[in-house]
Amino acid sequence: MNSTGLNKRLDVLDYLRGFALLGIILVNIIPLLSVKNPEPGTVNAAYWGFLYLFVEGRFYTIFTFLFGVGFFIFISRAEAKGKKGTMLFLRRMIVLFLFGLIHIKFHPGEALTIYAVCGFIILPFYRAPKWVNLLFGLAMLLALSLFLAKIFMVVPLMLLGIAAGQYRVFEWISQQWKKVAIFTGSMFVLSMVSLLYQYQLSPMVFEPVSYSHSYEMRQFINFGITIGPIVSAFYVGMMVLLLQLSFVRRVLSPLKSFGRMALTNYILQTVFLLLAGKVFHLFQQLTYIQSLYLCLTILTSQLVFSTIWLRFYRFGPLEWLWRMATYFERLPFRNRKTA
Repeated sequence: MNSTGLNKRLDVLDYLRGFALLGIILVNIIPLLSVKNPEPGTVNAAYWGFLYLFVEGRFYTIFTFLFGVGFFIFISRAEAKGKKGTMLFLRRMIVLFLFGLIHIKFHPGEALTIYAVCGFIILPFYRAPKWVNLLFGLAMLLALSLFLAKIFMVVPLMLLGIAAGQYRVFEWISQQWKKVAIFTGSMFVLSMVSLLYQYQLSPMVFEPVSYSHSYEMRQFINFGITIGPIVSAFYVGMMVLLLQLSFVRRVLSPLKSFGRMALTNYILQTVFLLLAGKVFHLFQQLTYIQSLYLCLTILTSQLVFSTIWLRFYRFGPLEWLWRMATYFERLPFRNRKTA
């Protein structure tokens, strides 16, 4: 794995992590601030429908898959440097779990503790053949999505991430853009067909108050869980194709910085949301559209903050603490150019 390919691959992953965080906050704000149920036939109800069609269950899937990719990269790079990759990864997951224990006190639906536990579960699969991880991950994901076991889909998504690392998907992606285009086109067709069918399951999808407990609405939401990985795969393929263009990479460069500080920004999103709710008395007061405006404000500030921060520092603040606790050594924090 040459250094050029490695750097390029990591850049793509940072863009994708940032992209995933853009969608995650749009969903997390709803329970955190107890956003009001929308009235039927309003723009708030339309945005509710948009969330369940295009956001809910789509972006966390990408983030989870990328965790699996990062899992493989972390251990591989550690072992390539002559270090005990497995032991370092175990420490890494313990620290992540501790971060999660603190975070869960403020955000009951947080994902860090789940990721840490699943990290221990998938550890033996690092040594498994890549075809085993690919086939087992796909089979398990299909079965769990059909049975609507959303929380258990984390493990197969991580396994698919490991397989992607083993197949060096992101290392050679710029040379295989035609295959990526075919994959993305296929996922686009499947996504559009699936989303149209999901929409048809509930003709009154934009009236969630009146139909929130109906059989049709349950079908609508459950089918959205089932097709989540398909839509997520299309999103990833689309982003990868766009990132092949230098103009797009320059325009989206703040997204890369945002993704490089994924842990910091994920937790800061909770901090900003709860702080805004407390200071401006927004709990149970926000409408769905107002929640979107608040999220866009927070995301804009985080994109700017991440870009400026990484000009002076090598890591995000929590990423730096995470690395030091993992390696048991003090690591340089400031960039050499600015130190």
